[in-house]
Amino acid sequence: MIKLTPVERAALRAEAHGLKPVVMIGEAGLTPAVIKEIELGLDAHGLIKVRVFGDDREARAGMYDTICAQLEAAPVQHIGKLLVLYRPKKEVEKERSAKTGKGMRMVTIVKPSASGTKKPSVNKVLLKGNERVTEGGTIKRAKVRQKSTKKSSLA
Repeated sequence: MIKLTPVERAALRAEAHGLKPVVMIGEAGLTPAVIKEIELGLDAHGLIKVRVFGDDREARAGMYDTICAQLEAAPVQHIGKLLVLYRPKKEVEKERSAKTGKGMRMVTIVKPSASGTKKPSVNKVLLKGNERVTEGGTIKRAKVRQKSTKKSSLA
């Protein structure tokens, strides 16, 4: 379980104030499916609210402790039937090729053979941001936008 300082906890409570509950725990209680949904919510958002439908305060407190222990999350706040949980988001870096720059993308073009009996040709092409591939497999650039003669004369 993650330990938070009182200052961190107060900041997270303030941040969670405007959030809506991501997961609702019903009468079935804390099932593996519910735990999985809470884990997905924590991975996606980091800070989530969970609503527990049940009147037993001790049961809610027990669920809160169980969730925090199983998912290695920090308990932020338990107020009424709402539980606020925090776990830092995992940094996931997207793999990018060193060749592709900003606005560049790799596209695979598959062209069937002219006779239809041979293997299709497969080409990997690097497209710039203003280029597209047509149905025939050719690369087309976007046309230069026409400028208004009226607007340029007014400026």
